Amino acid sequence: MTLLQRNRLFKIEICVAALALFGILVITLAALHLAPAATAGAVRRTSGVLQPLLTRLADPWPYAPLVSMILAAVYALVSLILILNFFEKTSSPEIIFFGMFIFSFSFEIARSMLLLKELMLLSQAYLILASRVLYFGRYFGVFCLFAASVYAVGFDTQKHGNALLIALVVTLLIVIGLPIDSQAWNSSLTMLSGYDAMFRLAQAGIAIITLLSFFVSAYTQRSKEYLIIACGMILVFLGRNVLFAADTIAALPLGIVFLGLGTWFACVQLHYVYLWL
Repeated sequence: MTLLQRNRLFKIEICVAALALFGILVITLAALHLAPAATAGAVRRTSGVLQPLLTRLADPWPYAPLVSMILAAVYALVSLILILNFFEKTSSPEIIFFGMFIFSFSFEIARSMLLLKELMLLSQAYLILASRVLYFGRYFGVFCLFAASVYAVGFDTQKHGNALLIALVVTLLIVIGLPIDSQAWNSSLTMLSGYDAMFRLAQAGIAIITLLSFFVSAYTQRSKEYLIIACGMILVFLGRNVLFAADTIAALPLGIVFLGLGTWFACVQLHYVYLWL
């Protein structure tokens, strides 16, 4: 993928992220009054790395999922704009996939379909479709970050489009066959899916392999930059998990701060590594 093609891709992602932010703001204004009832109808609290602690500290805040979606869209839009600005003339295979990972946060708007369904009296089919879109974004993001770690350890090929296509196809195969319960959701307004525990375990395994790959890259290349990138990725994964599962006020700033710091560390160091290449 050439720099021109990559930058065009980033610009498309920025436009979509801007539309997602606009959409979730409009939905929030229109369906804000439905949030308390939706939260009360949740069959269980969300699960996550820090969720057991946050669950003990506070009860669910009905507007936390909406704020979480807004923060996810803002994070995607701002981060992609900054990446395009700083990497416009800098070639880095990792940043292509890291950018796609960031772009996947735009898909969080799909959680708002639960409120839209009640507001516009839509059929259950729309809810199931939106849930598949949501899970597609989450799984695709993890696969893209894994691809970035593969390039970091020395996978040398210019066919970045093929790697993206593989991630896309694998994600679609998973999401299309994923059973979704259209009558049950958790406190983050995420519809429950079949084999939930198995897929959470699989995502955790991919995340661990991704982090290990960045640490291996730091060791083999004797690079302190990749060590900082690996630490940044830990913060990114943690922030993503907290923000997506947020159902309390405390989780919202915690998630976005972890994401912001992790993204900053990773992008600054990647730019330094490839600046003179």
